[in-house]
Amino acid sequence: MSQSPKTNPNPNLCPNSDPHYPNLKPPPSLKSKWSTEALSSPYIWFEQPSVKHVICKMQQQYFNHPLSRTPPSESDLAPFQSLPLDPIEPDCTSLLSDVLLLKILSKLPVSQHVTNSLVCKRWLYLNGLLVQSLKVTDWSFVSSGRIFSRFPNLTDLDLGRACIQMPRNSGILVTRKTMSIHVDTNYTLDGFLGKTAFLPSNEVDQGLTSIAEKYPNLQRLVATGASEQGLIRIAAECSTLQELELHYCGDLALKGLSGIKNLQVVKLIGFIDGFYNSVISDIGLTQLAQGCKRLVKLELCGCEGSYDGIKAIGQCCQMLEELSFYDHRMDGGWLAGLSFCVNLKTLMLKSCKSIDESPGADEHLGSCLTLEELQLERCQIRDKQSVKALFLVCENVRAIAFQNCWGLDDDVFSLASICRRVKLLSLEGCSLLTIKGLESVVLSWKGLQQLRVVSCNSIKDSEITPELATLFSLLKELKWRPDSRSLLSSNLAGTGMGNKGGRFFKRSRD
Repeated sequence: MSQSPKTNPNPNLCPNSDPHYPNLKPPPSLKSKWSTEALSSPYIWFEQPSVKHVICKMQQQYFNHPLSRTPPSESDLAPFQSLPLDPIEPDCTSLLSDVLLLKILSKLPVSQHVTNSLVCKRWLYLNGLLVQSLKVTDWSFVSSGRIFSRFPNLTDLDLGRACIQMPRNSGILVTRKTMSIHVDTNYTLDGFLGKTAFLPSNEVDQGLTSIAEKYPNLQRLVATGASEQGLIRIAAECSTLQELELHYCGDLALKGLSGIKNLQVVKLIGFIDGFYNSVISDIGLTQLAQGCKRLVKLELCGCEGSYDGIKAIGQCCQMLEELSFYDHRMDGGWLAGLSFCVNLKTLMLKSCKSIDESPGADEHLGSCLTLEELQLERCQIRDKQSVKALFLVCENVRAIAFQNCWGLDDDVFSLASICRRVKLLSLEGCSLLTIKGLESVVLSWKGLQQLRVVSCNSIKDSEITPELATLFSLLKELKWRPDSRSLLSSNLAGTGMGNKGGRFFKRSRD
């Protein structure tokens, strides 16, 4: 018995397709664009018969079978398994020994190490042998021991961020002096980082113990919250350690540095406003001085102390050449201790709210006979007494640099004439200093050879005197860009810019 063909109740549905997936017809305006050729793959694909066969099979199965979540059967994959595949090219690097391949990889730029490590497991291992410097952000990478198998030849290891437990998904990045970290919106009296944000000292010490055993050739280490026990293990095993940076450490932790005989560069961060507060006083500075007598460079950030601590450093560390203070919290009179640094060549003060609150009598200050460079950056230098004491201690300095210092006016800068041997002067961002105050000092320096004046807006070119112009002609190096506005105007001359819209908003003349 024959059956009459049934009409499709829904003309928008394809009779061979699933009713849940309508076959939408294009509007008349898009029929020319929505063609069979436009819906299929690009025409260039059909130049290969094998590719055309695959696409036709896929389209046929899509229209004849309802969509299913189950994986395809072997019968469905049979047409594709018969397609010819490109032959696999042999790996030529497998013929090379590890030593030879490692030598080849070492000649490539460091920027390609990460890309090369993704080639295969062998290249991943060999590239790990080439890595010598690493900054760890996840402490589990150290505690699990994966770092030792992945990078067995490290000589520079930074664990500062890994010792702080903060959410990684935080989009708030706070930077304060030498510290940058992602924080959440919670803020307590202790700052963004409470005590619970730091790893316990025993966990940090366990990690340092493992690092000391696996990396005996370690040369640089950065750690946060380490105690005396962990640093003792580092001192016992890492005899080649030369540079150490410690965050959030106290006086007792510095006792563990006594065994590091070859330590030359030390950076101590005791206090950072908004992050953490640890006390490094004269006790810790004295222990550091007695244990590390080969120090060449010392940076103290947020450290307390006084004359006694600086004196101990000068007497014990006679090889010290560079001393830096970042936001120091020193007691009054500490400047006099610098005279005991008999080999000091560079003195840096950065972000200091004051130089010395009570420097004492001038005759008791002494001076650094070997000092060559004095740098002040973002410091408050409004106190004339402390600035005078600083120049008296640094009276033999050869180079002086001021950068974005507050309170440097003509009266304060006139005290720099105490230093008679200056050969280089650099001024940047000193907006209170005028041409009169500059001239009174630089004309007194008979040996001045280099002068740099940048972004000092109170110094005008029109106020230069003939005596100062004569000095400029005798200098070996002159960098003169005092007024940023005049510099901008000279660069825009002839371009038509900066005319307050004169090109577009001209008044019509009646």
